[in-house]
Amino acid sequence: MSTGYDESDVRVRPGRGSRPRSKIRPAHGDAVQAIVVAVDRGRYTCLLSAGDQGVTAMRARELGRKSVVVGDRVGLVGDVSGRAGALARIVRLDERTTVLRRTADDDDPVERVVVANADQLVIVTSVAEPEPRPRLIDRCLVAAYDAGLEPLLCVTKTDLGDSSSLLATYSALGVATVTTARSANLDALTERLAGRWSVLVGHSGVGKSTLVNALVPGAERATGQVNVVTGRGRHTSTSAVALPLPSGGWVIDTPGIRSFGLAHVDPRHLVHAFPDLVRETKDCPRGCTHAAGEPECALDVAVDAGRIERARVDSFRRLLASRERQAGD
Repeated sequence: MSTGYDESDVRVRPGRGSRPRSKIRPAHGDAVQAIVVAVDRGRYTCLLSAGDQGVTAMRARELGRKSVVVGDRVGLVGDVSGRAGALARIVRLDERTTVLRRTADDDDPVERVVVANADQLVIVTSVAEPEPRPRLIDRCLVAAYDAGLEPLLCVTKTDLGDSSSLLATYSALGVATVTTARSANLDALTERLAGRWSVLVGHSGVGKSTLVNALVPGAERATGQVNVVTGRGRHTSTSAVALPLPSGGWVIDTPGIRSFGLAHVDPRHLVHAFPDLVRETKDCPRGCTHAAGEPECALDVAVDAGRIERARVDSFRRLLASRERQAGD
């Protein structure tokens, strides 16, 4: 018996997810420009570029796996009033000018972005309580050169010991240095920080948070004591935060570190942070790493010819070797 129906009369309900997802994303042309100054458990404190209004925001899903860190310049939509309980969304992450990275150790493939868009890395170390760790300083220098940040070595607690030997270790590299003592003024350091975005790094107990509290009245960063048995400090700062300096510029306090992995750094690129050495390496044989013991390295030829100082080449090679050491050295 014919019903008069054919296949064109059958309605097929499409399955879930059969509709292709559009790759078109909102342009968010009305997004407000801001800078991330603090990150805490998925909430981002942002400062509007058009003023000093602080806004709490969350990351929009459309950013995917992109990390947002202190120093990032972002676009915000939603409630940017800054009122209590208000929450905006970060919908755009602007291109970064610099990125300071670290890994847990030298074999860890996962990079951790510490801060973005800083222009100066202040490596804080103490003369005593705890003792300085030159290998960690070297590794921080490597990270600074790799990120394109200008390094500044800040030696604290000079009232407890002589800093001349430590400072001499880095003189051949041309690293700018400044010293501080407890109960002393910070004019020299303040001058170095003025007008810049500076990130402070160093192992626990060296006095980073104490410096920040002195530089930024009202910062109230937690400080701690050094363990008399281990000689190490405890982690008092638990997250990075950017604070405005009265003299202009910003200082970014970071949690104390006990290691600085450099898995992300290609040792072959380190020499490019030293223009005078780069000029000499043009005559190096193919594949030369410029490390100590490399046969026919042009750096040794330049030293013998008196064009560069042996101390500078030795210091550069010490940094190069630090990339191969364990992060906790």
